[in-house]
Amino acid sequence: MRIISGKFKGRNLVSFKASHIRPTMDRVKETLFNKWMHDVDECRFLDLFSGTGNLGIEALSRGASHITFVEKNIKSIQILKENIQLLKIENSEYDIYTKDVIAFLKGYTGSPFQLIVIDPPFTEKMAHDVMVAIDQSKVFDENTKIAIEAIKQERIDADYENLTCYDKLDYGDKSLSFFCKK
Repeated sequence: MRIISGKFKGRNLVSFKASHIRPTMDRVKETLFNKWMHDVDECRFLDLFSGTGNLGIEALSRGASHITFVEKNIKSIQILKENIQLLKIENSEYDIYTKDVIAFLKGYTGSPFQLIVIDPPFTEKMAHDVMVAIDQSKVFDENTKIAIEAIKQERIDADYENLTCYDKLDYGDKSLSFFCKK
């Protein structure tokens, strides 16, 4: 895995052996950040199911002011912290929550994020449940953009009570769906 643009461009992230982690393909990551290219600078970025931190670190590399990582797997958190140390990322630039994503969303009381990326484990087929939890959470407002990567066969509705899908792209057996407030 490597960072594809910004201040950490070309830097490799730590190697790992973990069967529970499936990194986002460079092609998908490139598309995601090309769509958000004018939104990343100085934004507050929420990385749900952050795994190794690949997407959040990419956002930081491209100018995000602060990343909030949410991941419950201890092995993933260890890899994430190694990546932060490798790139010498300042403590003030990120927070890490070792917590279940749904619990984080239900209990969140802070300010909304400008960009949210969601990459739930494909083995758990929980994309719809996460979108329902986000729809009822305080993590977003009218200025927030949300992207979720999932297997095409997983349920992700085009509309939720407060969110609507404004774009969807397919990559082989995966899809990348983009949401905003209705």
